[in-house]
Amino acid sequence: MRKNNKILRTTTVPGSINNFCRGLLRELTDDGYEVVAVSSPGPVMGEIAEREGVRTVAVTMHREISPLNDLKSLWGLIKVFRKEKPTMVHSMTPKAGLLSMMAAWVCRVPVRLHTFTGLVFPTSTGLKQKILIFTDRLTCACATHIVPEGEGVKNDLINYGITKKPLKVLGYGNVRGIDLKRFDPELPEVKAKAEKIRKEDVFTFIFIGRLVGDKGINELVEAFKRLNEKYPSTRLILVGRLEANLDPLLPVTLEEIDRNNAILTTGEVKDVRPWLLASDALVFPSYREGFPNVVIEAGAMGLPSIVTDINGSREIIIEGENGTIVPSKNELALERAMEKFIDSTESTKAMADKARKLVADRFDQAFVRKCLKDYYKDILSQSH
Repeated sequence: MRKNNKILRTTTVPGSINNFCRGLLRELTDDGYEVVAVSSPGPVMGEIAEREGVRTVAVTMHREISPLNDLKSLWGLIKVFRKEKPTMVHSMTPKAGLLSMMAAWVCRVPVRLHTFTGLVFPTSTGLKQKILIFTDRLTCACATHIVPEGEGVKNDLINYGITKKPLKVLGYGNVRGIDLKRFDPELPEVKAKAEKIRKEDVFTFIFIGRLVGDKGINELVEAFKRLNEKYPSTRLILVGRLEANLDPLLPVTLEEIDRNNAILTTGEVKDVRPWLLASDALVFPSYREGFPNVVIEAGAMGLPSIVTDINGSREIIIEGENGTIVPSKNELALERAMEKFIDSTESTKAMADKARKLVADRFDQAFVRKCLKDYYKDILSQSH
């Protein structure tokens, strides 16, 4: 019925398609769409083609601002779109959004859809902020449909005057959803691995993400340092890669991580589930996000969360129900929240007990994908 509807999904790097569209592209193909994945070249493109059963087309795109390279990428996308003649181009990630929407506008693609995830401009300043606002406005000007990942992203797009076009949040927000069969705290193999990590009678906080300044790691380490002095039976696990060049941590933070035996760093891990299951609470003090999947994953594994009052996080956490929300960049508020989690054991357990159900009700992957597919059906029917 929909074989004549060709959809091109575009991201700047193939890892984004691999992460956010895993299994989705095959579902769309099974539903009768012709799907083509477009991103920068790399071995992951082959994996996507084989797993999802779709064609892939490589067009080099650079995340950083690079006018000459960006013009080459734009021309590359125009050539691809002219050849493929899609009914819809659906872009995600900033650079792919800008270039894909411009190229799709030039080629007069009927449906030009961009999904905004994390926005950078609200926390930027000066010339950088002006450039980012301009590029997002240009993206929206070329798009026919705009989907913010959550209500917070939607409000920023409105408040900063990025666009006056209608903005549609799908479901409760979030672009990926979560596979609750995989993120299940009762899976025997996950429980077995978690037992090797867990320390009995030690309250374990965990952070998962890049170890950089704007993830709130400087405040987290300082807050934990003071907390650990008052509560020696505590531990902080930092899961993620340390980035020395982009937004590096303060020297004092690196020194504390290195010397404090109660702080464990793991680097990147392939499977975060055992680490979550071995912990008692997630702490996610990021300065900005679109819709952080790690907070959803933690809830699915039965963990309450301490998050900052930012886009996405405040839409996942219901105060006192499945976690608590603290001001961003406030290490004292962070320390107090962590201390309350340790002292109020009954309250913390009650939040942990509710965490998985709240995730299941709002962010189950099947529900999230149904919202997207229903939206596709609606906007594509209007294009004919």
